[in-house]
Amino acid sequence: MSEKPPAASFYSGDCYDPGTSIGYQILQLGTLIRREVDVRMAAHDLTDAQWKPLFMLSIGRAETAHELARVLDCDAGAITRMLDRLEAKGLLERVRSETDRRVVHLRLTDAGRTAAAVVPHVLAEAHNDLFAGFSHDEWMQLRDFITRLIANTNRFAPGRPAA
Repeated sequence: MSEKPPAASFYSGDCYDPGTSIGYQILQLGTLIRREVDVRMAAHDLTDAQWKPLFMLSIGRAETAHELARVLDCDAGAITRMLDRLEAKGLLERVRSETDRRVVHLRLTDAGRTAAAVVPHVLAEAHNDLFAGFSHDEWMQLRDFITRLIANTNRFAPGRPAA
């Protein structure tokens, strides 16, 4: 088991400036990336709240509403409402389990599979545009740094699901 790294002291509450905070900058970057992806997904008639569940279902990360809520880190009520909308659009269907009547599986329809199939291409294009001017080594180094940051945040609350 690896030891917890010592806490850094890069910031001080006495002179904290959001403009120089990497955490704040990451939040800003996430917002800007989401906005750009939203614009690109809108061309395919998908919203942020729609493409994520479709994509997670298409790659097998979830099969039920409960699993989808966990993977997307949102409450069951929000997932249920979104699934209702996706079902109304003809993108998915709910299928009761034959072995456990309490379980309802989520299945993409043909239209849902078609919609989900564009998602990785839109994401790849948006992310490649984001990294214009970066070398492969810089991209890999940033991935490594972000992986370490995620590992550090996962230590804040060990009981929480990992990002």
